[in-house]
Amino acid sequence: MTVIDPETQAGWVPEADETDDEEEMPLSLRLSIADTLTLGNATCGFMAVYFTTTGILIPHLSGDDSGMARNSAATAVILMLCAAVFDLFDGLVARKLRSSPMGAELDNLSDLISFGLAPAYFVLVYGMVARDAHERVAAVGAIVVLLAVVLRLARFSCITVKNGTFQGMPSPFGALTVVSIVLLELPFEATLLAVVGTAWLMVSRVEYPKPRGVLAMAVLGWIVSAMGLLAAWAFDAPGGQVLLQMGCALQIVMAATIPLFATARRVNTFRDHRRENREARAAQLP
Repeated sequence: MTVIDPETQAGWVPEADETDDEEEMPLSLRLSIADTLTLGNATCGFMAVYFTTTGILIPHLSGDDSGMARNSAATAVILMLCAAVFDLFDGLVARKLRSSPMGAELDNLSDLISFGLAPAYFVLVYGMVARDAHERVAAVGAIVVLLAVVLRLARFSCITVKNGTFQGMPSPFGALTVVSIVLLELPFEATLLAVVGTAWLMVSRVEYPKPRGVLAMAVLGWIVSAMGLLAAWAFDAPGGQVLLQMGCALQIVMAATIPLFATARRVNTFRDHRRENREARAAQLP
């Protein structure tokens, strides 16, 4: 509002109150509870890379054989499992409570760190420290894993699939399968082929169910069990090595069988549609 000074007849505008100048924080910059869980996901992924470097790679390069590699490898994988727990709960919380406009972007970036960079780096370091491995070939395998996760997350942001399913192996499940393959200590050629096969499943069109309800609780139970197996292996508990190998083998079996069930379901659905079309055409004939 303009006010006229009676003496000078000059107009002047009162200064705005300082509180009026203070703008509220844009909604896009406010973190929700789900976003906080997503940031926990990214933190766990980064720390997994840290323990892989300081506990496995650096001791190997310095010739230190103090036995720290096993504990660090277990810690790195447990951190990836923790990242999977954060990823599981941030989706559940986002559906129950309000999520921020940048929640989807934060989720993709965090998944890229925890389920793309961390397992790919784990494969790379494996190629550098394993006796029968080839470093450059392992680097190619690590790049394949990283690019598969990048493509999978980009496709997830661009396409819409039917409710309750993922198209392609979810990146958390793929990351845990990759590290399980490495921990199983197969021959290098078999390890690399299995890693590349897992990367292919992540960018495939195979449908995977979303972890909701009972399935979400089953996934959480499996993650907690895997943490226990890794802890037993890290502390050299009796039978810890065998238990770890059984857990890794079970993870790989699940990764291999779920696509088979999904493919069988699609084939049966296709056959049912063909039979219905034939019956419809036959009913139309005179």
